[in-house]
Amino acid sequence: MIQMDGETQTGNLLSIIIGDDMNEPTKAIQYLIDTAPLYAKAKADRMYLEEFRKSRKAQLMSQAGTEVLGKQEVYAYAHEDYGVILRGIREAVETEEKYRWLMTAAQARIECWRTEQYSARMEMKATQ
Repeated sequence: MIQMDGETQTGNLLSIIIGDDMNEPTKAIQYLIDTAPLYAKAKADRMYLEEFRKSRKAQLMSQAGTEVLGKQEVYAYAHEDYGVILRGIREAVETEEKYRWLMTAAQARIECWRTEQYSARMEMKATQ
């Protein structure tokens, strides 16, 4: 299993995906298996925060102390809690997108390997 932590650099992940042996897709496949739950959690976190933002906005609007909707919205948007949620959404989207694109790179590596294998088979047939 590939160990993933917050300190791992994207370049190191790409070298894990690509591997030293360009003819071996096993690392890319294992990366997909290991990363799928991390991607799912990142996506779930983002979706939760997006829905929670709406709920918290409604709570803040009700605390505004005015009946005027425009002033309630201004109060909610200007509240520190709302800003914290927005920053959380930004981080969640960043994490989700990082895993999504690294998984896409792993899938592309597997497709390259498949193409290389097919080309090698065709070359063998042509030279026989």
